[in-house]
Amino acid sequence: MPHPELDRFLIRMEPLAARPNKKQIENDCILPEARGNPLTAASAALLDEAIQRILVARQADRPVILAFGAHAIKNGLGPVFLRLLENGWVTHLATNGAGIIHDWEFSYQGQSCEHVGPRVAEGRFGHWQETGFYINLALNVGAYEGRGYGESVGAMIEQQGLMIPSVQQLRDEVRQRVEHDPAQAAAAADLCWIVERFELPEGWLEIPHPWRAYSIQAGAFRHRVPFTGHPMYGHDIIYNHPMNRGACLGRAAERDYLIFAESVRRLAGGVYISVGSAVMSPMIFEKAFSMAQNLAIQKGEHIDDHYLLVVDLAHCDWDWSQGEPPENNPAYYLRYNKTFSRMGGHMRYLSADNRDFLLALHEGLSKTARPQHP
Repeated sequence: MPHPELDRFLIRMEPLAARPNKKQIENDCILPEARGNPLTAASAALLDEAIQRILVARQADRPVILAFGAHAIKNGLGPVFLRLLENGWVTHLATNGAGIIHDWEFSYQGQSCEHVGPRVAEGRFGHWQETGFYINLALNVGAYEGRGYGESVGAMIEQQGLMIPSVQQLRDEVRQRVEHDPAQAAAAADLCWIVERFELPEGWLEIPHPWRAYSIQAGAFRHRVPFTGHPMYGHDIIYNHPMNRGACLGRAAERDYLIFAESVRRLAGGVYISVGSAVMSPMIFEKAFSMAQNLAIQKGEHIDDHYLLVVDLAHCDWDWSQGEPPENNPAYYLRYNKTFSRMGGHMRYLSADNRDFLLALHEGLSKTARPQHP
């Protein structure tokens, strides 16, 4: 039975420049050479252990995956992430939909982070034309071109624009591919609807990103390091814009999940670091790791020698190296720790602000030689 749906074309979008923001990237960015607050003795010891595991992993050409929540980008840590990937210490970056948006807004207008409460009361929260228009367009074009979620946006930032096919080209592709490549035909049909509905001229659409030097997505695209986006439908402001299309978003997000899962498949001897992500990181990891273990077992192998470091602000007295706490212990209800403690390998929990941790991680790694691979 059909139910009524809200028509997003009725929502009044406003120019992004009209929105006050809490963060200015040029003022709030944190450079890799900055010094954070000192870690506690216990956290510093865990950091040293993690650095040694990263050194061993990179010397063996094993992955170092760094997953993080959006606050790491809001806190201006883009330059630190960029230095880690540029120097080869990180082989895969993963974040949620909000992380994608903050990174893009910083690169496009040098500002991000609106005041949510007042804007919701005014019926204005998230209704910003450029954010919804350009990110959704990048995902539509990227899904058609075969890119993942993070790469679609990263390519737009780094290349400062998008190539828009003509309506006729897309219609021809739908007809030609519908029998032999129906998935591509469907992607072409979806993009055709966008191009027609929003009257987009064919050819190169220039989209300047004056602050792209701060963008992790652009840097990952430039250095060919996977930057995967793992959204949940309805969680982000781009869903309020009428250009948002679930089909293209699903295509791009599916690719990124499988790219992520392939990195996890190689995790034996590698390192997975989860910073400030209470939901996205543990949830995608446990499913990807289960698939990886399934494939390993089919070959008579088992993934056991992987190192998991979970970093968050919550203080926790439980020693997670001893396994899962009993249900009467409050630590049992730190869902992200509980999830990772079930993933085998060597799991550690480090309590620290993401700025202090990532600066300390960079400082520790910068004292060692860059990884060399066979």
